[in-house]
Amino acid sequence: MALYTYEEAKQHYEEWLAADLALATSQSYSIAGRSLTRANLADVRERIAYWRQQMNDAMNEQQGKPHPRRTAQYIPFDQ
Repeated sequence: MALYTYEEAKQHYEEWLAADLALATSQSYSIAGRSLTRANLADVRERIAYWRQQMNDAMNEQQGKPHPRRTAQYIPFDQ
């Protein structure tokens, strides 16, 4: 089950893309002796990937596609 609707995830995704564009122009600046440092670019890219995945999950849920399940098989043995 998706945590967000597709529209919510898309809105967040677009906001994080806008943040990425803002960081591309300048990472920090100073005005009248005060400085502002924007968010870390790696953190922004991580959030972009997160929201892209949330969009995909929501779209798959809307289309009725099952969430891929990850399983592993373990066979115990004595040594």
